[in-house]
Amino acid sequence: MKLAIGAGIGFFIAFIGFKNAGIIVANPATFVSMGTFKDPVVLLSVIGLFITVALLTRKVPAAVFWGLVATTIIGVIMNLMGLGEGLPTLPTGVIAFEFDTSLVGAFTRGFGELFSNPTQAAVIIFAFLFVDFFDTAGTLVAVGNDIGLVNEDGELVDVEKALLSDSVGTVVGAALGTSTITSFVESGSGVAAGGRTGLTAVTTGVLFILSIFFSPLLSVVTSAVTAPALIVVGILMAQQLKEIEWNDIAVATPAFITIVIMILGYSISDGIAAGFLFYTVTMLATGRTKELQPIIYVLDLIFLIYFFTK
Repeated sequence: MKLAIGAGIGFFIAFIGFKNAGIIVANPATFVSMGTFKDPVVLLSVIGLFITVALLTRKVPAAVFWGLVATTIIGVIMNLMGLGEGLPTLPTGVIAFEFDTSLVGAFTRGFGELFSNPTQAAVIIFAFLFVDFFDTAGTLVAVGNDIGLVNEDGELVDVEKALLSDSVGTVVGAALGTSTITSFVESGSGVAAGGRTGLTAVTTGVLFILSIFFSPLLSVVTSAVTAPALIVVGILMAQQLKEIEWNDIAVATPAFITIVIMILGYSISDGIAAGFLFYTVTMLATGRTKELQPIIYVLDLIFLIYFFTK
């Protein structure tokens, strides 16, 4: 399940990249289909993907980063040639000092309205807890496997500290009106660039603080530029598939369900929940009950409640 979660998140990241690039688009007849290469955004993303993959296969240090830089430059040139909208443009400025604090007041008002109805509040809190916890757990397991933080017992080293950091960030970030500060699947890009310790995250955090003031300059990094990086990270994370015992149907089934639901359901937490339910079924059906820890049954009950209350 840990390997399936890691690989599933890789596919999920890649799917986000394909979607942001416009390579995969919605289709009323088939749900999804290929986008058109006549779209300059799609063309730029494909060019960026070719460049990034080439650098990666050549084992160029920081290949993903240099792929981003090259794609940005090409995008600016394409825009100057008048090829279309949605491409990176030269910034109108470099530094900005405009900050919007109105969301802090909105959060305070929303918090008061939420707890005016305790039952509704309990349902909402449970839903947020479920999604945040299992999305975070899935990300931590996937990234931990990549950087060797999983011990011989298959447990993530110092997971309590990681969860505490994540939960504090989530609460404080929400109170300050930002998007959720949590363990994002895009963390895999740091691993792909060679990051193995918390110093990677700290450095990224400091750079994010500095980027607040240079937001006009960073506007050149559009979704078409970052999409190739996400796809490449997905490729790297999907390599965990080779460790799964696909010849054992009891193992292959929950692994497959986890990965497919993550992608098609567009939810990491839903994929984990469905995978665990099928894992329990296959283990019970094959008489391998000793492999089921008591906590698995508790999680299964939570997952069922979650699915029936969605």
